[in-house]
Amino acid sequence: MKNEHWLSRTELLIGKEKIEKLRSSHVLIAGLGGVGGYAAEAIARAGIGSITIVDNDVISPTNRNRQLLALVSDEGKAKAEVMRHRLLNINEDLQIKVLGHYLIEETIEKTLNGKYDFVVDAIDTLAPKTHFIKECLEKDFQLVSSLGAGGRLDPSQIRIADISETYNCNFARALRKRLHRIGIDSGFKAVFSTEPVIKSSIVETQNERNKKSMVGTISYLPAIFGLMAASVVIRGIIKY
Repeated sequence: MKNEHWLSRTELLIGKEKIEKLRSSHVLIAGLGGVGGYAAEAIARAGIGSITIVDNDVISPTNRNRQLLALVSDEGKAKAEVMRHRLLNINEDLQIKVLGHYLIEETIEKTLNGKYDFVVDAIDTLAPKTHFIKECLEKDFQLVSSLGAGGRLDPSQIRIADISETYNCNFARALRKRLHRIGIDSGFKAVFSTEPVIKSSIVETQNERNKKSMVGTISYLPAIFGLMAASVVIRGIIKY
């Protein structure tokens, strides 16, 4: 260990035994956008020993309003590589694996062909998200999924619940319908907002892979979603 003192405040809160539990755990984060980037950093700062990150996107100017990794100096760089460098600057002992592929059915099966103590689903398109969740549940991975963070402004309406208990979220409704068709109605935590989407924030889009529309976002909402997802992971691992 290069330096264990950086976790002294965390150890003061949860104790040495749970610090060791976090250090021996492996978490996978799928998607490093507005939600996934903050989730990954919070999980790393809690002292998780092994992290796998999955993202095939590059940093663009439109990411700057909400994504942790989005800096002018890093535009055009792969998000997964920028995140790898960032997390190793937080924890030099971190075991980190980078998967820079797009999540489709074939790559999802390959991605989940390992042992994970917890999985964060920060995928923002329905088809791969549905298949990813299905594969996670079939492998009995503990899972937390982020739902719609766009088109909203009020952080006080963000909730954590089983997917079956989500409401007032069109993205959650569409996901539940797809999951129901394949026999999944419950079994994993979701971060969602009960706030109705601001309708004027949605515009139709073209030339976007698997997306028919674009939704306006604000700086803090995806970040809070990501941090709440990280809390589900950390509390789940230490069984708090």
